[in-house]
Amino acid sequence: MIYWLYEQLLLRGISSLPEHLCFMITEQDMVDAPEKMAEVAGWCRDVGIPGVTFHISTPNATRIDPFLPFICRIADFARLELHGGDREEVMGVGMKVHVAIGHSGREEISACIRRMAEEGIDPERVDEGLIDSYLTFRYTPDLVLKTGGSHLTDFLIWQSVYSELFFSDVNWRLFRKVDFLRALRDYQSRKRRFGA
Repeated sequence: MIYWLYEQLLLRGISSLPEHLCFMITEQDMVDAPEKMAEVAGWCRDVGIPGVTFHISTPNATRIDPFLPFICRIADFARLELHGGDREEVMGVGMKVHVAIGHSGREEISACIRRMAEEGIDPERVDEGLIDSYLTFRYTPDLVLKTGGSHLTDFLIWQSVYSELFFSDVNWRLFRKVDFLRALRDYQSRKRRFGA
Protein backbone atom coordinates (compact mmCIF):
# COMPACT_ATOMS: atom_id res chain seq x y z
CA MET A 1 0.00 0.00 0.00
CA ILE A 2 2.80 2.43 0.86
CA TYR A 3 4.55 1.76 -2.47
CA TRP A 4 1.28 2.30 -4.35
CA LEU A 5 0.82 5.68 -2.64
CA TYR A 6 4.41 6.62 -3.38
CA GLU A 7 3.93 5.59 -7.04
CA GLN A 8 0.87 7.86 -7.26
CA LEU A 9 2.81 10.75 -5.71
CA LEU A 10 5.67 10.26 -8.16
CA LEU A 11 3.29 9.97 -11.13
CA ARG A 12 1.61 13.26 -10.25
CA GLY A 13 4.99 14.99 -10.30
CA ILE A 14 5.99 13.75 -13.75
CA SER A 15 4.97 16.04 -16.59
CA SER A 16 7.75 15.58 -19.15
CA LEU A 17 8.45 12.10 -20.49
CA PRO A 18 11.21 10.85 -22.77
CA GLU A 19 10.07 10.05 -26.31
CA HIS A 20 12.33 7.02 -26.39
CA LEU A 21 13.79 5.13 -23.46
CA CYS A 22 16.54 2.49 -23.60
CA PHE A 23 17.14 -0.11 -20.89
CA MET A 24 20.50 -1.86 -20.90
CA ILE A 25 20.39 -5.24 -19.23
CA THR A 26 22.60 -8.30 -19.17
CA GLU A 27 22.20 -11.96 -19.97
CA GLN A 28 22.33 -12.64 -16.24
CA ASP A 29 19.44 -10.21 -15.73
CA MET A 30 17.35 -12.36 -18.10
CA VAL A 31 18.33 -15.50 -16.19
CA ASP A 32 17.42 -13.89 -12.86
CA ALA A 33 14.11 -12.30 -13.96
CA PRO A 34 12.89 -13.39 -17.41
CA GLU A 35 9.43 -11.91 -16.84
CA LYS A 36 10.73 -8.44 -15.88
CA MET A 37 11.06 -7.10 -19.43
CA ALA A 38 7.35 -7.42 -20.23
CA GLU A 39 6.49 -5.93 -16.84
CA VAL A 40 8.71 -2.88 -17.42
CA ALA A 41 7.43 -2.45 -20.99
CA GLY A 42 3.93 -2.36 -19.48
CA TRP A 43 4.97 0.42 -17.11
CA CYS A 44 6.30 2.40 -20.07
CA ARG A 45 3.02 1.94 -21.94
CA ASP A 46 0.99 2.92 -18.88
CA VAL A 47 2.79 6.25 -18.40
CA GLY A 48 2.68 7.05 -22.14
CA ILE A 49 6.23 6.60 -23.39
CA PRO A 50 5.97 6.13 -27.19
CA GLY A 51 9.11 4.04 -27.75
CA VAL A 52 11.27 1.70 -25.68
CA THR A 53 14.37 -0.35 -26.41
CA PHE A 54 15.78 -3.18 -24.35
CA HIS A 55 19.36 -4.19 -25.09
CA ILE A 56 20.43 -7.55 -23.73
CA SER A 57 24.20 -7.77 -23.49
CA THR A 58 25.39 -11.27 -24.34
CA PRO A 59 28.31 -12.69 -26.34
CA ASN A 60 25.96 -15.18 -28.04
CA ALA A 61 22.37 -14.27 -28.96
CA THR A 62 21.26 -17.92 -28.97
CA ARG A 63 21.82 -18.05 -25.20
CA ILE A 64 18.72 -15.86 -24.84
CA ASP A 65 16.52 -18.32 -26.82
CA PRO A 66 15.09 -19.96 -23.65
CA PHE A 67 13.74 -16.55 -22.63
CA LEU A 68 12.07 -15.65 -25.94
CA PRO A 69 8.59 -16.73 -24.76
CA PHE A 70 8.87 -14.19 -21.92
CA ILE A 71 10.08 -11.48 -24.31
CA CYS A 72 7.32 -12.23 -26.83
CA ARG A 73 4.67 -11.49 -24.17
CA ILE A 74 5.34 -7.84 -24.97
CA ALA A 75 3.54 -8.38 -28.30
CA ASP A 76 0.31 -8.86 -26.33
CA PHE A 77 0.14 -5.08 -25.80
CA ALA A 78 2.82 -3.48 -28.02
CA ARG A 79 4.52 -3.67 -31.41
CA LEU A 80 7.59 -5.77 -30.70
CA GLU A 81 10.60 -5.67 -33.00
CA LEU A 82 13.01 -8.43 -32.07
CA HIS A 83 16.63 -8.29 -33.29
CA GLY A 84 18.88 -11.13 -32.22
CA GLY A 85 21.65 -12.78 -34.20
CA ASP A 86 20.09 -13.48 -37.60
CA ARG A 87 16.57 -13.18 -36.19
CA GLU A 88 14.47 -10.18 -37.22
CA GLU A 89 10.82 -10.46 -36.17
CA VAL A 90 7.95 -8.00 -35.81
CA MET A 91 4.76 -8.86 -33.94
CA GLY A 92 1.90 -7.15 -32.15
CA VAL A 93 0.52 -3.61 -32.36
CA GLY A 94 0.73 -0.52 -30.21
CA MET A 95 3.65 1.22 -28.55
CA LYS A 96 6.98 0.47 -30.27
CA VAL A 97 9.26 -1.83 -28.32
CA HIS A 98 12.62 -2.92 -29.73
CA VAL A 99 14.55 -5.79 -28.20
CA ALA A 100 18.16 -6.04 -29.38
CA ILE A 101 20.01 -9.15 -28.29
CA GLY A 102 23.80 -9.09 -28.28
CA HIS A 103 24.20 -6.16 -30.68
CA SER A 104 27.29 -3.98 -30.56
CA GLY A 105 27.39 -0.30 -31.52
CA ARG A 106 30.92 -0.63 -32.88
CA GLU A 107 29.82 -3.52 -35.08
CA GLU A 108 26.84 -1.48 -36.29
CA ILE A 109 29.06 1.48 -37.27
CA SER A 110 31.56 -0.84 -38.97
CA ALA A 111 28.73 -2.46 -40.95
CA CYS A 112 27.54 1.01 -42.06
CA ILE A 113 30.99 1.91 -43.33
CA ARG A 114 31.33 -1.44 -45.13
CA ARG A 115 27.96 -0.98 -46.88
CA MET A 116 28.90 2.54 -47.94
CA ALA A 117 32.21 1.28 -49.33
CA GLU A 118 30.48 -1.60 -51.16
CA GLU A 119 28.06 0.87 -52.73
CA GLY A 120 30.93 3.14 -53.80
CA ILE A 121 29.76 6.16 -51.79
CA ASP A 122 32.02 9.15 -52.43
CA PRO A 123 33.80 10.00 -49.13
CA GLU A 124 32.86 13.66 -49.66
CA ARG A 125 29.18 12.66 -49.30
CA VAL A 126 29.66 11.04 -45.90
CA ASP A 127 28.09 13.11 -43.15
CA GLU A 128 25.98 12.47 -40.05
CA GLY A 129 22.77 12.20 -42.06
CA LEU A 130 24.20 9.57 -44.40
CA ILE A 131 25.56 7.51 -41.53
CA ASP A 132 22.16 7.76 -39.80
CA SER A 133 20.49 6.37 -42.93
CA TYR A 134 22.71 3.25 -42.85
CA LEU A 135 22.15 2.43 -39.18
CA THR A 136 20.21 -0.67 -38.15
CA PHE A 137 18.61 1.16 -35.21
CA ARG A 138 17.42 4.56 -36.45
CA TYR A 139 16.23 6.24 -33.29
CA THR A 140 17.88 8.28 -30.57
CA PRO A 141 16.97 7.49 -26.97
CA ASP A 142 16.31 10.48 -24.75
CA LEU A 143 17.14 8.42 -21.67
CA VAL A 144 19.38 5.37 -21.25
CA LEU A 145 18.74 3.49 -18.03
CA LYS A 146 21.17 0.96 -16.54
CA THR A 147 20.30 -1.11 -13.50
CA GLY A 148 22.65 -2.89 -11.13
CA GLY A 149 26.38 -2.51 -10.86
CA SER A 150 27.60 -3.46 -14.34
CA HIS A 151 28.82 -0.95 -16.89
CA LEU A 152 27.12 0.35 -20.03
CA THR A 153 27.73 -1.44 -23.31
CA ASP A 154 28.56 0.24 -26.61
CA PHE A 155 25.04 -0.43 -27.96
CA LEU A 156 23.61 2.69 -29.70
CA ILE A 157 27.00 4.37 -29.29
CA TRP A 158 26.26 6.69 -32.24
CA GLN A 159 22.58 7.26 -31.46
CA SER A 160 22.94 7.92 -27.72
CA VAL A 161 25.73 10.48 -27.80
CA TYR A 162 23.34 13.16 -26.45
CA SER A 163 21.15 10.85 -24.37
CA GLU A 164 20.67 11.39 -20.67
CA LEU A 165 22.05 8.51 -18.58
CA PHE A 166 20.52 7.13 -15.41
CA PHE A 167 22.25 4.51 -13.26
CA SER A 168 20.14 2.67 -10.70
CA ASP A 169 21.77 0.83 -7.80
CA VAL A 170 18.85 -1.59 -7.86
CA ASN A 171 19.45 -4.84 -9.74
CA TRP A 172 17.12 -5.63 -12.65
CA ARG A 173 15.43 -8.48 -10.76
CA LEU A 174 14.50 -6.12 -7.90
CA PHE A 175 13.73 -3.08 -10.08
CA ARG A 176 10.33 -1.73 -9.02
CA LYS A 177 7.88 0.69 -10.57
CA VAL A 178 8.91 3.31 -7.99
CA ASP A 179 12.52 2.97 -9.20
CA PHE A 180 11.32 3.46 -12.78
CA LEU A 181 9.30 6.53 -11.81
CA ARG A 182 12.27 7.98 -9.92
CA ALA A 183 14.33 7.68 -13.12
CA LEU A 184 11.61 9.56 -15.04
CA ARG A 185 11.46 12.24 -12.34
CA ASP A 186 15.24 12.62 -12.52
CA TYR A 187 15.07 12.88 -16.33
CA GLN A 188 12.54 15.70 -16.30
CA SER A 189 14.64 17.68 -13.82
CA ARG A 190 17.62 17.77 -16.20
CA LYS A 191 18.31 20.54 -18.68
CA ARG A 192 19.22 18.78 -21.89
CA ARG A 193 22.15 20.45 -23.62
CA PHE A 194 22.71 18.12 -26.61
CA GLY A 195 26.47 18.55 -26.40
CA ALA A 196 26.41 22.35 -25.97
